[in-house]
Amino acid sequence: MESQDIKPNQPQDESIVENKELSIWEALLPVFVLVGMLAYNVYVFGDNALSGSNQFILLLGGAVAAIVGFFNKVSYKQMLSEVAENIKSTAGAILILLMVGALAGTWLISGIIPSMIYYGLQILNPTIFLAACVIICSIISIATGSSWTTAATVGIALIGIGDALGVSLGMTAGAVLSGAYFGDKMSPLSDTTNLAPAMAGGELFSHIRYMALTTVPTIVVTLLVFIILGFTIDTSGAADTESILTSIKSSFNINGWLFIVPIVVVLLILKKTPPLLALLIGTLLGGIVAIIAQPDVVLSVSGEKTLNFNAAYKGVMNAITVNTSVATDNPALNGLFSAKGMEGMLSTIWLIICAMVFGGVMDGIGALSRISKALLSLATTTFGLFASTVASCLALNVTASDQYLALVVPGKMFSKAYKDKGLAPENLSRTLEDSGTVTSVLVPWNTCGAYHSGVLGVGVGEYFLYAVFNWLSPFMTLLFAAFNIKIKQLTNKL
Repeated sequence: MESQDIKPNQPQDESIVENKELSIWEALLPVFVLVGMLAYNVYVFGDNALSGSNQFILLLGGAVAAIVGFFNKVSYKQMLSEVAENIKSTAGAILILLMVGALAGTWLISGIIPSMIYYGLQILNPTIFLAACVIICSIISIATGSSWTTAATVGIALIGIGDALGVSLGMTAGAVLSGAYFGDKMSPLSDTTNLAPAMAGGELFSHIRYMALTTVPTIVVTLLVFIILGFTIDTSGAADTESILTSIKSSFNINGWLFIVPIVVVLLILKKTPPLLALLIGTLLGGIVAIIAQPDVVLSVSGEKTLNFNAAYKGVMNAITVNTSVATDNPALNGLFSAKGMEGMLSTIWLIICAMVFGGVMDGIGALSRISKALLSLATTTFGLFASTVASCLALNVTASDQYLALVVPGKMFSKAYKDKGLAPENLSRTLEDSGTVTSVLVPWNTCGAYHSGVLGVGVGEYFLYAVFNWLSPFMTLLFAAFNIKIKQLTNKL
């Protein structure tokens, strides 16, 4: 993700546990069991699976992995230690998730998000909206090095605009994430962009230049897809734009100066302020602006009859902590102007913790290392080596539920193999990013998938197909490998 993003752990320090007694089938057994249980669980509960049952399934998957570990002489203490390290590594993400919920609440009652939607409706029409989402999120993400922050700020506003225009939420979320992850990959501020060459033994800016060879064609194809979709989608909301604008303005005091708050947050991030602090400042500024610019809204949220200090305090705290909504005279907007606060992020945090339990046990028993080695043994050609790297990254995003491990483990395991084949480290670092970084958001129980679906309010299944950049990237890197396009060789084969 990003050096100033919301996951502050240092993945370079993560150890890869090996267990020579563990067979490949024993390593894969918990994966097969987990996938089977998740599939059945989703079949039974449908979209409600993420409300809690999927979380327990992840714990059951961890229990199966632990049983395999016990049979292979792995101590309970070792497995628990790896689980603890995994959960510890998500502490920053959990705190940021809570702060994102708080920020969304104050930015709603302050009129910031409604103003973004109001002005966005005047600037963006359905024909260019999706392509514009990709471009806007790409620019913000490159500037900040943060796909998570981009989604949590600009992304939320674009989801609201798209909903008001009648554009599918899945399409809008797919466009937002496509742009956000393009910027994440190409930004030198992103920690995955720094981590990938570090694992492969390469250099940062050489990695970025080489990665552009596959990334630029992928984003061009993505933009073409969304331009075509823009001309073909049927948007019922377009004809009602004027009435929607009137309803928004009747419920909020819309003013351009409200954008000072998000501008301050973006500037803080650009100045390398820790994102947790930047979002806290954005939350507090949103609360202050709400009292000044939207006193009637604050009073409504507080449930009091007279606006005084206690009512203002209660209204802002309600927006920060619990589910709040602002009613309008347009029923179609009532669902749009609601925020869940910190409370609304608890289910996502629950999912992340359970996913880290499964990933930690899998790492603790040596299963992650064993699976990666098996994939490596299948690579007999250059294309096979690239394909094994891609498969390893995808497998780790699914099993370890964390994109850092999807870069660290294959990076460490495959580094020597690339050198042995006379391939420059840029080949490995590019492949790690093309398949590890961007696909993490496509896995519902991965920390990235859980985070983005929670922040944007759109399920992974809804945006999967439309996150074109994310699922197209690994195919693009394999295409380059298959046709030997720009495959950089080492000066001296080692």
